[in-house]
Amino acid sequence: MLRAEGLQLRRAGLAVLNDIDLDLRAGEVLGVLGPNGAGKSTLMAALCGELPLAAGSVALAGRALRAWRGTERAQRLAVLPQRSSLDFAFRVEEVVAMGRMPHASGSEEDARIVGRALQAADIEHLAGRSYLTLSGGERQRVHVARIFAQLWPGAAGKVLLLDEPVSMLDPLHQHLTLQAVRQLAADGVAVLVILHDLNLAARYCDRLLLLRSGCVRAFGTPHEVLQAEILKQVFDLEVLVQTHPGLGHPLIIDR
Repeated sequence: MLRAEGLQLRRAGLAVLNDIDLDLRAGEVLGVLGPNGAGKSTLMAALCGELPLAAGSVALAGRALRAWRGTERAQRLAVLPQRSSLDFAFRVEEVVAMGRMPHASGSEEDARIVGRALQAADIEHLAGRSYLTLSGGERQRVHVARIFAQLWPGAAGKVLLLDEPVSMLDPLHQHLTLQAVRQLAADGVAVLVILHDLNLAARYCDRLLLLRSGCVRAFGTPHEVLQAEILKQVFDLEVLVQTHPGLGHPLIIDR
């Protein structure tokens, strides 16, 4: 669905991405992990065309990303950056409705979709509130709902890129958000999500891409990537890797 081949990106003459290949598939959640400065956010910016490449290519649905017109691309590709902000006192539902701008689905259908997105992000109770009165975590959930509204209904042929979508959320809403992301994937959306929490990645991702210094250090299933020796090499972190007794995914325990 979204394919990158030989991605290389440089800043001030220094390589920050080196020969990255990935194929994001419809219906899967691909997690990107790595220490600070590994190139995770840079990779996402390259995948959505925000940063120019030194080499390599990105294609959406078999067509070069740069060949898509803006509105046409926004109907298929939604991006949640690490930080999103607004300086105007829009009501919460108005911010979420901004996700419908690429579409011509009509006000009645847009209102229905906005309601579904509010529900998915667990912010129905915030409807009518000014965005500027919200806490940081509440604002994050509003932007998550906006992105959901942009791709609703989820279907094959659509791509969602998320940069640390749960970093400001309490544990309950971390899980609720990632459960909603998994539902979009179940409907056919191809999802790439940058995470820092290894256990959330193990639970919600189908495959994991592990970066360090702009290079791929491991790429595969959670069981293949989340191994104690690999995590020691990448994060310099001593961990114990067990199997979750109820769900079967890797369980990472700090030593």
